[in-house]
Formats: sequence, C-alpha cells, structure tokens
Amino acid sequence: MNSYPAATLCLSIALAGSFSSAVQAEDASWPSYRGPLGTGVAAQALPSSFPSNGPKTVWKSPTTDGFSSFAVGGGKALTLMKREVDGDPLEVCVAFDAATGKELWSAPLWLSDYGNAGGNSGTPDNSGGDGPRSTPTIVGDSVYLLDANLRLYALKLADGSEIWKKDLVAEYGAKNIKWLNAASPLVDGDSLFVAGGGSDQALLAFNRATGDLLWKAESDEITHATPVVATILGQKQVIFFTQTGLVAVTPEAGKVLWRYAFPYKVSTAASPVVYEDIVYCSAGYGVGAGAVKVAKSDGAFTATEIWRTPNSNINHWSTPVVKDGYLYGMFSFKEYGKGPLACIDIRTGEQKWAQAGFGPGNVILSGDTLLALSDKGELVLAKAQPASYEEMARADVLAGKCWSTPALAGANLVFARSTVEGGCFQIQ
Repeated sequence: MNSYPAATLCLSIALAGSFSSAVQAEDASWPSYRGPLGTGVAAQALPSSFPSNGPKTVWKSPTTDGFSSFAVGGGKALTLMKREVDGDPLEVCVAFDAATGKELWSAPLWLSDYGNAGGNSGTPDNSGGDGPRSTPTIVGDSVYLLDANLRLYALKLADGSEIWKKDLVAEYGAKNIKWLNAASPLVDGDSLFVAGGGSDQALLAFNRATGDLLWKAESDEITHATPVVATILGQKQVIFFTQTGLVAVTPEAGKVLWRYAFPYKVSTAASPVVYEDIVYCSAGYGVGAGAVKVAKSDGAFTATEIWRTPNSNINHWSTPVVKDGYLYGMFSFKEYGKGPLACIDIRTGEQKWAQAGFGPGNVILSGDTLLALSDKGELVLAKAQPASYEEMARADVLAGKCWSTPALAGANLVFARSTVEGGCFQIQ
C-alpha cells in the first residue's frame, strides 16, 4: 500500500487527471530494459529545459529494495522489488497504474528457495545487496520476467496471473553467479532469449506465447549482462555478453555468427552497444573496454578488435548510449556519487569529455539530448555532443540509491526509481 502522506496522494490524483491522456498515448511505451529496442533510445523528443520549479511529480510510491528499472506499457508501470511476504523476503513483481501510481497487483515469484533472493545477503549501501536487478519485459498483454534464481515467467499483464514458467536450473542445467541473476529477458517478435543454461544449452530461445523451447546452443557461462538484438551487415543477430566474451547468434537457430574473446573478472553487467558494424563492450574489476569491427565475406562473419583499453572506459553496470559514433554514459568503477558522465569515441576509445558527479547511474537518449539519472536521484538534461559537456537542466527527484535506468513514456513523462521510492515525473 502507498504509505505517503494524504496531501501527496491528493496531489497525485489531481495531476493524474491532467496526465492520464499523455500516459495512454500511442507513444506511452517503454516496455523493457533500456526501452523499445533495448538501446536506451527514445522516440519522443526531450525538452531543452525543465519547468522553472523543476519536474512535476505526477506520483510517487514506495519501491523497496531492488535495482530493477520500470517497464511501461498497457497503462501500467512494472518493476521488481524485495518484499516481506508472510515473513519471508521474496522477489515480487509490482504493477502500478502509470497515471496515478496506484498499486494494481503484485506477484510473488516462485515461492521456494528465496531466502537470498536478489542477492539480499548484501546491505543497503554501496557494497551491494538490496534485492532484484532484472527488469520486466512487456509485450502485448503479457509480461516476461527472469528472476534472481534464473526462473523465467510469463504473466498476464492485466492481473499478474501465471501463463507459464521455466526453472532454468532444474530444466536446463543453469549455473547461477555471484549476486545472482541481473539480466533481463530479451523479446524479439515471437521469440524470447535468455542466457542461463548449462553445457550445450547456455543460450536459450523460447516461444514467448507458449514457453516452448525453440533452440538451445553453446556452453558459455552467464554474466549479469542483458543480451541485445541488432542487424549488422544485413544480418539480424542476438548478441550475448558471456564470461567468454561477445557471441552473436542467429535468432532463428542459435547458430554462431562470430565471437570476440573478452576477459571476465568477478562481474560483467553492462550490455553490448552496437553502432553500424562496430560492437562495444565493457566491464569493471580492472577489465575495461573494447570494440570490434564486424565484417562479412562469402557469407561468413568475422569480428576484429579495433581498440582495447584495459582498466579504462569502464562501465560497471551502466550501459552507455551511442549517437553518431560517440558513446555517452557513466564511465566509472565504484566511484559512488562522483563518477563521471563521459563521451567516448566508439571507433577509437578516445575520451572526448567527462563530467564528474553522477556515480553509477544511467542515461538514455532522444535526438540530440541525454537524460541522465545520477546515483543520488538527480535527473539531468545534457547535450549529446562530442565537443564538450553542456548541461541544460538538473533536478533532484528521488531519495535513495538509483542504480536503475530511467524510462521515458508518453508526453515527456519519466518513470524512475530508487531503493526507496519510485515515481512518474513530467519534465516539460
């Protein structure tokens, strides 16, 4: 239940009448981790400034421990969090009304073996812990979830009731990792892709409607990184970031197209980023970043490293966006509250500029504008340009620790959360 003061609730209800049409607009969808295409890019235009008194709070609701981002679709905003259910700490999917913040339903996930759900052995500070990290994926009238213990679910968006579920550990020999799963399910068309199986079945594709296995492939061990889908040189491919490195496969059969060997230490959490025929990846713990150029000859693909920066250009878990060949994002490792928003040339690895004070937050892109969420809950508008950092607006909107990604849906509505609270904010 919403425990905020009555005055806040009244304000939310009043504002909802004004903004509900915007939330229900055709473009009011941010259905998965990092948006409609998984690239962190929004179709809606961002403003050049905030209102004079800052973004308007449409609503706020408590969002207990977790780093799951919001997925927005069908008039709902969904996220995962840790909650006490009958005295047990469980991972729970919660659906809020996108216009009012009213909780519509909550679905505790697979009620077994959840004493450590989402890595809850950690503490609610910068050492980790704090609950689930995966983000729901909304497609039509269904929502798909991959929980901390590698259980995959399809639920009805209307009420959270179960359509089907899979235990990747029991059914496919999956081996979990430190801090448990953080990757989100990737849906493309009728197929759902996850990493999480065992030998010869590490990469998995399911029919999203029925849960039937479409294919299984390879023996890679998983990371915390969410896979991406991209078309490179005319070939659609699903790119996984495993402990072996990057591996691109055909969506139809899981046939490997190319690989790029990349080091793994402790945790890899940022997703690959694709720009034309270049694929970028990065990890913390001294690993750093690298990029490959993908080529095709006589139907065969190759991936050749074009640069590598060990222990530099680090994206700990904050996946950058790319525009015109330049990466924009949070490049730091455990620099909480201090790490910079930076611009990196994806073709060379050269840093163009860096602005301190963001920490391991996240950024999304629309047109020539960046919308950043700092780890301390500030929304920041800045220009996506390689020449210099140019900030256009900044506002503190959330309490708590923000290691999740903001969602842009409707007419300039931002959905964002922390380990304490989440909400909807009108930024123009």
